[in-house]
Amino acid sequence: MTEPTTQPATPPATGCTALINPISGGGRALKVWRPIADALAASGFPVTEELTRSQHHAAAAAEAAALRGDLVVAVGGDGLVRDVAGGVFPHGGRMAIVPAGRGNDFARKLELPADAGALASMIAAGSTRRIDVIEAAGQIVLGNVYVGLDSVATEAINNNRWLPGAVVYRVAPVGTILRWHAPTFTLTTPDWTATAAMHQVVVGNSGRYGYGLDIVPSARLDSGLLHVLTIGDVPRRHIVSFINKAKTGRHTEEDGVEVRTTTQITLDADRQVPVHADGDYLCELPVTVTIRPSALELVIP
Repeated sequence: MTEPTTQPATPPATGCTALINPISGGGRALKVWRPIADALAASGFPVTEELTRSQHHAAAAAEAAALRGDLVVAVGGDGLVRDVAGGVFPHGGRMAIVPAGRGNDFARKLELPADAGALASMIAAGSTRRIDVIEAAGQIVLGNVYVGLDSVATEAINNNRWLPGAVVYRVAPVGTILRWHAPTFTLTTPDWTATAAMHQVVVGNSGRYGYGLDIVPSARLDSGLLHVLTIGDVPRRHIVSFINKAKTGRHTEEDGVEVRTTTQITLDADRQVPVHADGDYLCELPVTVTIRPSALELVIP
């Protein structure tokens, strides 16, 4: 699919409000943000800063900043990016991302720069692209909604925030596999249904998660479609190889893996399994997931 041409933000940003999650990346978000803020201030670009206290506070602060006409900058991980988007998009606001979490998978999908000077230039220039968002359980999700083996593993990841991301994102799934058996999922869409034992269901918008895994490689942020990946009840020993191959997207070639598209899907199972979105708990089953095309204006390089 041809990528859309970027365009200057309209109207041009008169300043930005940076919402900073102080615990993102093991507490490194403020350190990541400071040189960016200094560069913006040196160029005469007005900056307001606010530390977020909770998911609700982040969304409310983003909404208030969007209503003021500020460019809203999420300084943190994928969870904060999701929360800020939830406050910005209902008001037609604009947001930017400074990746400062452990995984930063959404920023990886966008190929955002890591250099402070480049990020400051991106924010000040304000060139934007409209992307799709997911709506699920009354929340906005930018990356993916997922349930199964990985959502259970994410619970372990979030309970071990003191471990480096490169370690915990690989150890937690292996530990979960040892105690896991596949639920029987029922997937219902306007066009197709499926009921089967499955290890994992991922409803992808960005298709990236888990510290660099290309879990749904076909997913595109402007396709207007949900890309639904399922992993059937294959022997558990195969899951470890799936994780390794998912770094490049080659896991989709394996037996038991299927990817289909839709615009809306309801997920349910024969037992309760937590539903996660962009690294955080979302809800319990059942859940209905819907794509909202071109719903968010996002600043990119």
